[in-house]
Amino acid sequence: MATAFPRRTGVCLALLLLSGCAVGPNFHQPAAPADAAYANVPADGRTVVEADIPGDWWSLFKSPAIDALVRRSLAANPDLAAARAALRQSQELAAADHGAYLPSVDVAASTSRARNPNVLASPLQSNQNLYTLHTGQLNVGYQLDLFGGVRRQAESSSAAAEAQRFQMEAAYLTLTSNIVTAAITEASLRAQIATTRNSITAQTQILQIMRGRQRLGDAAEADVAAQRVLLAQTEQSLPGLLRQLAQQRDLIAALTGQMPDAQQPDIDFAQLSLPQSLPISLPAQLVDQRPDVRAAAANLHAAAAQVGVAIAARLPAITLSGSVGGASTDFASLLAHGNILWSIVGGLTAPIFDGGTLRHRQHAAEAAYDEAKAQYRSAVLAAFQNVSDTLAAIITDRDALKTAEQAKRAASASVTIARGQARLGAIAPLQLLNAEQAYWQTDLTLQQARAAVYSDSAALFQAMGGGWWHRNDVVAG
Repeated sequence: MATAFPRRTGVCLALLLLSGCAVGPNFHQPAAPADAAYANVPADGRTVVEADIPGDWWSLFKSPAIDALVRRSLAANPDLAAARAALRQSQELAAADHGAYLPSVDVAASTSRARNPNVLASPLQSNQNLYTLHTGQLNVGYQLDLFGGVRRQAESSSAAAEAQRFQMEAAYLTLTSNIVTAAITEASLRAQIATTRNSITAQTQILQIMRGRQRLGDAAEADVAAQRVLLAQTEQSLPGLLRQLAQQRDLIAALTGQMPDAQQPDIDFAQLSLPQSLPISLPAQLVDQRPDVRAAAANLHAAAAQVGVAIAARLPAITLSGSVGGASTDFASLLAHGNILWSIVGGLTAPIFDGGTLRHRQHAAEAAYDEAKAQYRSAVLAAFQNVSDTLAAIITDRDALKTAEQAKRAASASVTIARGQARLGAIAPLQLLNAEQAYWQTDLTLQQARAAVYSDSAALFQAMGGGWWHRNDVVAG
């Protein structure tokens, strides 16, 4: 008897040591690719390498109207609300799986009225055949996590919640980027509509002059016809711009959680400022800043843990359970000393034959793990492609904007000269109108080029991750 206690202690310690292991691959956060780099980095003073991104990056456009739209969309957009609800759901499911670490405790109570036939012995000590039996007991159950199946499941659920968190961040970033881009597009369309109307006015005046000259025999029919075609083409472009403006306002209403007929502020380019500097994070930081890459990493973590769950399902499992309570025909004496009942049960289960079901489930989990690895790699490559594409657009669109600004300055100078000559009678009014028409055409091109550069700036903030790590609500969602 002297060795019984140490032997039992040794068995308990062995079980505790076994419960500290967990089968399956241990997840490690993937590092940034060693050869990570961007292409097409602008060599100018407006792009700042290794600069941080503010959480409210849209405020850099210095537009109260955009700030108001973003606030409204964050409060009322249904897609973002759905993403937040999905995050709460995944967090609660993760918390539920973590509850499996602890024993389960429940209480049961019953009352039964029964009568035994005379040919059967009464189950009661009093030998009464007609009786009421009250029973109550407390049940405790616990599964020893010998091979870490429970822990791996909780780990997988936590990783799934982490993936949902970053999916919510991606939805947040996409929403704010869409709002800013939509506002820029609306401002551009308003400027293009105003320019087109001015161009139509100038072309109409030119056509009227040419018709007058035709009546005097000073202009050919072909020249008048060509001017009519030019005017018709310009007029034809106006309804399309008006349609785009209406659709853009409908889009903004939907993004802000409103019906299309809701009142919205008009967005004009005069209300916008181009950010003075654009941040470019170091390539090694991009994988930590992009919500889509972080979500892919979390999905990889969840898939790795599921391999452990599948392996543990093929190994033995030990369960412990116990109950204590009482039974009596008199409720008042339910827990009297003689009426106490209790039991302690230990169980061991181990799969022997299941037709290969558990083995194939393990192989499926391993295949899902390989799939998650490839998807993470794809997300990283897409992130660097996205940044490089945006930087290339910034370079080309800035060049296009400079060219458009030069063209407008030249056209403006031409109009100024033409007006001076017209006052002196050195040129005909038609030549002045032609110069004004050329000016409006260059102005239309300038508005389009300006919108592209503004949109590129918003796209770069989005490509760099949007500064979600600076927001106070980033963890709670």
